[in-house]
Amino acid sequence: MPALDGIRVLELAGLAPGPFAGMMLADNGASVIRVDRVKPPHQPSPDVLSRNKSSIQIDLKSSGGKDLFLRLVKQADVLIDPFRPGVLENLGLDPTYTLLKLNPRLIVAQLTGFRRDGKYAKMAGHDINYLAVSGVLSMLGPSLHVPPDGRPLPPTPPGNILGDFAAGGHMCVTGIVMALFARCQTGKGQVVHANMVDGVNYLATMPRVSTKIPGQWDRPRGENLSDGGCPYYNVYECKDDGKYMAVAGLEPQFFQQLVKGLELSDQPWVPKRDDRVVWPIIQDAFRRKFRERTRKEWEDIFDGSDACATPVFTHAELEASHYEQRPGVTLTGTPSINIGVRSGWDVEILGFGEGGEHALSSWMGWKKGRDYEIANRGLQMKKESKL
Repeated sequence: MPALDGIRVLELAGLAPGPFAGMMLADNGASVIRVDRVKPPHQPSPDVLSRNKSSIQIDLKSSGGKDLFLRLVKQADVLIDPFRPGVLENLGLDPTYTLLKLNPRLIVAQLTGFRRDGKYAKMAGHDINYLAVSGVLSMLGPSLHVPPDGRPLPPTPPGNILGDFAAGGHMCVTGIVMALFARCQTGKGQVVHANMVDGVNYLATMPRVSTKIPGQWDRPRGENLSDGGCPYYNVYECKDDGKYMAVAGLEPQFFQQLVKGLELSDQPWVPKRDDRVVWPIIQDAFRRKFRERTRKEWEDIFDGSDACATPVFTHAELEASHYEQRPGVTLTGTPSINIGVRSGWDVEILGFGEGGEHALSSWMGWKKGRDYEIANRGLQMKKESKL
């Protein structure tokens, strides 16, 4: 039995971090109903984080739709709110004064990009904006000076993995699980506030503090020990163009294995590797050496060693090799739902209303036409039904 079996989750449809939080809960056995709008807004990409969920469409601005939604809230354990501050309140769905009064055991997880207070609170934004105002974006990417004016390259956004998914969705799930645990002690639900600015700052605790430790992260971005500045913690191209090896021989014993595999153990800079003056020399030697062999040849040399040297695979290569995607963590007693051979690779879209009828029957014992109906594409209670 999965760890969250029996937990019921309402996920108000949104962009990446909210759906990711819902998927994490669903992958661990929660029954997740995605509540879609009758007129969904434009989204830059489809929601592909819909595994193990069901969908219903509700117009929360209609009395019939709101009535149905509140009945579901009474039976829910978790509500994921991905909207900007004030949206739920404007719909008459204040978490504290309406939802928790209706269901005192409910956990309302409100996930925003910016903090809920301050000048950015009601502004639109995306992953890169949240990283920017958190201070973390300033730490990412190389600081090479490039022509024509010799200015350094700007910080490099790391896709939307760090903000949306790690600092947003994953942190939100952490808050939900803590609130579920607290409910076991108190019997009461609560509101969980998560935002990507605070989330990513929390993730960056070590590098942020390390900026005050000499030799750790005290230099401009791209010039530090683990951000690409150190030649033995870096990525190098192999003889086959576009194929790379990643090396991380930070500890002396791992460095010795690395230079041994590279046949560079006799170089005069080996005992001076901590001296930043020789870093450019080491980097040039590594660059030239890795270009002498293909990635496969380097794999054969370093596989099984403690050189901390591994190939840089693409997702396409992993998929072609039938690499199995697995849950992020494994619980031996209450395992996650098996992702399956293809689910971690294929685009899977949850259609509007897909699985909703079954979910409402499972949650509430409702039947379409008897307990609820569809009006203007949205679900609402039958007028004769009573709370």
